[in-house]
Amino acid sequence: MSLIPSFFGNSRSSIFDPSWDPFKDFPFSSSLSSVSSHFPQETSAFVNTRVDWKETPEAHVFKADLPGLKKEEVKLEIEDDRVLQISGQREIEKEDKNDTWHRVERSSGKFSRRFRLPENAKMDQIKASMENGVLTVTVPKVEMKKPNMKAIEISG
Repeated sequence: MSLIPSFFGNSRSSIFDPSWDPFKDFPFSSSLSSVSSHFPQETSAFVNTRVDWKETPEAHVFKADLPGLKKEEVKLEIEDDRVLQISGQREIEKEDKNDTWHRVERSSGKFSRRFRLPENAKMDQIKASMENGVLTVTVPKVEMKKPNMKAIEISG
């Protein structure tokens, strides 16, 4: 008995069947070029580039997942003195006419993420490193001077 009826013909299969392919009957050709024409490169490229931003007492730390990219393929810029921009590009894999593509799920193309940094960021001391596909950007913070407080005695 099938758990999900097929909407694309009379065949029925279970979602728990490992050979079940939910995209089997969609009208996509198996070639990479036809998939690319359905989804423009700009919209399919690194749409899900994940970036974590945490603030420590000493710095703002950004960590971006960029699997498969080399540091030469990533660009780090400061725009308008306060905007951190992380961008880059992953080239599309070369298509061989003898290859038969079954799935194209890895994204390619350009990506860009921008973050407005707070006033306490030391813009001239930003450091970045990349290891195992994770870009780490450290933006030191300006040491905030604590206001000089003087207690005043209340009479009465």
